[in-house]
Amino acid sequence: MVFDKLKKSFALGSQGAGDYVEIDLGQDKKESKVSVRPFVLKKFEDVNDILASLREGYTIAVIDIQTLRKKDVIELKRAISKIKKTTEALEGNITGFGENIVIATPAFAQIHIPGSQQPSQGQQNAPQDSRKFEAY
Repeated sequence: MVFDKLKKSFALGSQGAGDYVEIDLGQDKKESKVSVRPFVLKKFEDVNDILASLREGYTIAVIDIQTLRKKDVIELKRAISKIKKTTEALEGNITGFGENIVIATPAFAQIHIPGSQQPSQGQQNAPQDSRKFEAY
């Protein structure tokens, strides 16, 4: 389609020098949807899949940490620290729900924590303190 038009215009050479080629870039445009993906953190290496999804920019990660928490608390702390640093770099939020669930979101999503102050209209772009892990 687009390449065919370009080939034809180049094939014309000097004959079509006065012509122009109109390219519609909107044809291949993908619509981005937000996805909420569940993850189970069984070992430290599972963090890589979570980080890759967060970096895409359209994924809200719901992470079950129960397996790793029971197996190795030090590895769990390393994993959460890595997820937290990436989430902060993406200007997102990370919060714990209960003892076994962590939610990490990109910048477009905000986690509402009951009882905490939400930013006012002028402060919406200010980074949130994602060090707060609230237990429900």
